[in-house]
Amino acid sequence: MLFEDTYFTIQEPSEGLFKDKASKFYSFAFPVTTEEEIKNHLSQLRKQHHSANHHCYAFRLGADKLASRSNDDGEPSNTAGKPILGQIQSKDLTNILIVVVRYFGGTLLGVSGLINAYRQAAAEVISNSVIIEKTVKDVYELKFDYLQMNDVMRIIKDENLTIHSQDFELSPALTFSVRKNSSGKIYELLKLLNGTQLTYLKTF
Repeated sequence: MLFEDTYFTIQEPSEGLFKDKASKFYSFAFPVTTEEEIKNHLSQLRKQHHSANHHCYAFRLGADKLASRSNDDGEPSNTAGKPILGQIQSKDLTNILIVVVRYFGGTLLGVSGLINAYRQAAAEVISNSVIIEKTVKDVYELKFDYLQMNDVMRIIKDENLTIHSQDFELSPALTFSVRKNSSGKIYELLKLLNGTQLTYLKTF
């Protein structure tokens, strides 16, 4: 295998709650793929919990897990966002946003208390989540001559490719997805056929 083309994320949004000395830490986890989605979730939570003292969060994006960020939202440096991100990393998750909303209970928890609270709140929401494994796939558009129809469809069937759309009205064309680790092989197979035009569209 050239590189890892699977990753773990959560199936759907989930919630958790951790309490310490009258402070309440509500945790929310969301499956996300873009920073725009993250902004929308944060905006919605700030509206729903407008009276909360802090909205701390961390996220990690991409199958390569290279894009990540954490935010303490006014808590002492590295006491909130970093512990949340640490839980995401410990479970090897990506394409996930975790937000912990704190309602202050009147008693200071101290640095170690805050770190523990945000860590536990993040761990709680992860434990309440359904973790799933996803495969990274490349999507291509294929245009070809009618003469190549049988050969093209045989490759698609033999290699178990997923067709997303097809149009055989004027000139045959279809879009399909293939597991990223098999992408090079499929590309070479289809390019060997005369009269085919293969265009990479995206990876998801």
